[in-house]
Amino acid sequence: MSTTPKMKSSFFLGCIAPNRYPGIEVATIKTAKNLGLELVELKGAGCCPAPGAFGSMDLLTWEALAARNVCLSEQMGLNCSVVCNGCYKSLYDVNEKLKENPEEKDKVNKILKLADMEFQGSIEVRHVAEQLYNDVGIKKIRDSVVQPLNGIKVGIHYGCHLLKPGRDRKFTNPEAFGTETPRFLDEMVEALGAKSIDYKDKTMCCGAGGGVRGYKIDFALDMTNEKLRNMQAVGVDCIVDVCPFCHLQFDKGQAEIAEKFGDKYNIPVLHYGQLLGLAQGMSPDELGLEAHVIKVDSLLDKIV
Repeated sequence: MSTTPKMKSSFFLGCIAPNRYPGIEVATIKTAKNLGLELVELKGAGCCPAPGAFGSMDLLTWEALAARNVCLSEQMGLNCSVVCNGCYKSLYDVNEKLKENPEEKDKVNKILKLADMEFQGSIEVRHVAEQLYNDVGIKKIRDSVVQPLNGIKVGIHYGCHLLKPGRDRKFTNPEAFGTETPRFLDEMVEALGAKSIDYKDKTMCCGAGGGVRGYKIDFALDMTNEKLRNMQAVGVDCIVDVCPFCHLQFDKGQAEIAEKFGDKYNIPVLHYGQLLGLAQGMSPDELGLEAHVIKVDSLLDKIV
């Protein structure tokens, strides 16, 4: 199944997807192509860089490194698509900030000049989830399904940087400072035939953000454990995320939690692109599911 792509973006992979979960990379590219979105390799890209680590230590360095990646997409004449929430925060926030702040843009361009580059502010940075929801649309996602995921109960994790700060996220109005709950990813999951199951503290951080995982792993895993406990309580068959770092925290984190705290869940974790791939008829091997720490067999057994 394929269609001629009608939309094209550069594809910023980030670090974790290609290095730890290559299945997320291939699943996103293939499923997007089936929906008319062509994702083109962004050659020469570097780390986004991580917003919590770099941004909190040296703001200008963070901006310059992020702007360099945006410049590469500008040189291609394409908007830039990202598949990771942390990458989204770095590239999207810096792109918007430099467009709106000429003084900061000049500071960054003085640094970029050392690499013979100049930030123009000529493109948009988009999260693939946003593109699928707003540009492709729920109907086209639903029409691409050849293997409905009927009866599958999904615990959705949006992640922090995709939604917050709400005042800066133009494609949705997440939480509206406590008065509204995001539903776009729920709709995208249910378009595949699965059921999104609400659970306590659904929009809480997974524990990986802000450099917490690298700084204080026990604290990070305690947060992850709380989310897993809440999802287990409502009987989800799998967790679905849209961020490789959140994915790592839930997948590898389950093994770490079992070792440190003795709590065992064994809940399969899939990036949305992988869940979409299953619904589009792709095999588990094609989607790189064998690379996951938590085996997905219990989920696959329920897909008939």
